[in-house]
Amino acid sequence: MTKQKNSPQKNLQEITTANELIKKDLNNITESEFKIIVIKLIAGLENSIEDSRESLATEIKGLRNSHEELKNALIEMHNKMETTTARLEEAEERIGELEDKVMEKEEAEKKRDKKIQEYEGKIRELSDTLKRNNIRIIGIPEEEERGKGAEGVLEEIIAENFPELGKEKGIEIQEAQRTPFRRNLNRSSARHIIVKLAKYKDKEKILKAARGKRALTYKGRPIRLVTDLSFETWQARKNWQEIFRVLDRKNMQPRILYPASLSFRIEGEIK
Repeated sequence: MTKQKNSPQKNLQEITTANELIKKDLNNITESEFKIIVIKLIAGLENSIEDSRESLATEIKGLRNSHEELKNALIEMHNKMETTTARLEEAEERIGELEDKVMEKEEAEKKRDKKIQEYEGKIRELSDTLKRNNIRIIGIPEEEERGKGAEGVLEEIIAENFPELGKEKGIEIQEAQRTPFRRNLNRSSARHIIVKLAKYKDKEKILKAARGKRALTYKGRPIRLVTDLSFETWQARKNWQEIFRVLDRKNMQPRILYPASLSFRIEGEIK
């Protein structure tokens, strides 16, 4: 059976009883009166203790509930942190996989680019090999070869610029033609003439004579004789043009070596 808390009036009566005991002269009260007052005091103390016990129990219960709520909140927070950590680890794992794939792709692209460069180099070498005996003539006006052919143009160039070389016999021209084959009427400059010689040594002999004379002409017009190379090799050689001109002005005897490297003389040594 649950005890009910003392009312404020009852507590006040207990306090009054205690005050009466203090005020009364114990020598002037009877033993029965003293016993009654003591019994009342003990009863009041028991009630106060019971009230304090119930109040404390209520507070403990409230603390336990708060502790439980805090515990549950911590557990929930811990679970959320574990979930977040798991997601982060999963994200890091995916990022790592993506980075590996990117690296693999970059490596594959590097290998592919290297292969392409190797194939392009082989194609360039093959094209240059096919052009090995060719000389490219630059600066001859269009229609100049009419009636004598492009072969006749080269013969006239040799006679005009290298008369001694023109006296030699055995220089055989296999074929000669303009390039590109079709003429572009919108283009002001004349097409080049490609001359294919039967022997590589004849080509080198003519180009060596051209390098020695430096300024070549055809019927008084300036022209150039160069080795015929693939477009890719020509582009690579063009990158040296500015440096070549500077070295040439300083009389350092620059030369473009095959396929596209620069050579020059400095302090008597060839670099």
